[in-house]
This record gives sequence, structure tokens and C-alpha cells, in this order.
Amino acid sequence: MRLKATPTALPEVLVLEPAVFEDERGFLFESFSARNFELATGFSGTFVQENHSRSVKGVLRGLHYQLKSPQGKLIRVVSGEVFDVAVDLRRQSPRFGQWAGIRLSGESHRQLWIPPGFAHGFLVLSEQAEVLYRLSEYWSQQDERTIAWNDPQLGIAWPLQGQLIQSDKDRNGASLVEAETFP
Repeated sequence: MRLKATPTALPEVLVLEPAVFEDERGFLFESFSARNFELATGFSGTFVQENHSRSVKGVLRGLHYQLKSPQGKLIRVVSGEVFDVAVDLRRQSPRFGQWAGIRLSGESHRQLWIPPGFAHGFLVLSEQAEVLYRLSEYWSQQDERTIAWNDPQLGIAWPLQGQLIQSDKDRNGASLVEAETFP
């Protein structure tokens, strides 16, 4: 089964679309194949952790990253819909501080590959959403950092609808200017 990879506004951040086979019984698709993933992304590392979150409409999580043990993230929504965002935090990159956003849903089966060196966050657009994250590094609380979701320097065009629900950590993220970033 093939995996189609389409670059976003940040060329290293890829939208991945598996071949989906549907009929009157339902559907089948290969949600992950290490071989096809490496062919599509060029990433030959391993995934060491998978997280599953469920959030209600209006939850905004992020923008998260880990400084000393940066994580590559493969994001897939299994139910509902989110607006998923990646921000380039690599100071040497010509796209430093730029972002890419895409709608992911359980219906579309699309996934988002965010390589190490980027912050990640999402906004839940449906009544609830369940999101799976495959991670290339283990989560480290002391290593995690948060960028302000509403930093005017980033200018992320979140499709806001109603009141936001956030953790204190996400509400109080650092501005891009204040944040520790990657070389």
C-alpha cells in the first residue's frame, strides 16, 4: 500500500495520505508501515512512544516541543476534527518562526509528520476529537517547552470558534522572542 506525502508551507512538515479501501462493509487502510513511512518522509528513526488524547471542542493544546530531546511526531485523528499546527523553531532555518496548519479528521485519514525541531499544537473543531501521536523520543517533563499559541510574531490563523479551553501551561507559553529554540 502506498503512502502519498505532500509538503505543507514548511516543506519538512508533510501531510501523509494512505490508500484507503472502502466498500459497503466499511474501510481498511494501513495506518503505519515503517518501510512506507521512511520512503515518504526520509525519516529512518524509530518511534518509542504513542499517546492517545481525547479533547472537547475549543481545547487548544500547545505549542509544545522538547529542547534537549526533540521529538518527531506523527499525528493522526481517529475521530472528530482538529486544526493541527507546526512551527519551525530551528534558528538556522530560512523558515524560522513560520507555521503550517492543516485540518485533520477521522474521516479524512490524513496524518501529519512533524520532524524534530518544530513546535506542535492543535485546536479541536468538532464536539470532541481523539488524536494519536507517535513520538520519536520519550516525553520529558523537564525538557518540554511551550510557545504562546497567540504570539503575534507567529501570527497563526487559528479558526477560533467560541471560548478556548487550555491548561495553565498552554495559556502561559513563552513568546518566540523569549523562547529557547534550536540552533
